[in-house]
Amino acid sequence: MATIKVTLTKSTIGASPKQKKVVEALGLKKMHQTVELEDNAATRGNINKVSHLLTVEE
Repeated sequence: MATIKVTLTKSTIGASPKQKKVVEALGLKKMHQTVELEDNAATRGNINKVSHLLTVEE
């Protein structure tokens, strides 16, 4: 399957509690941390919810 590299580029300090949980569910804990995730509908939905905090590389 295809993978996506997701990097947390902005802080979650000002984000809502739901957005903080989505970022944590993606496996991101610290700023500038990068994780590789499977490219599926669930992952894309989570990325779209917090896209203003992330950088995505395909």
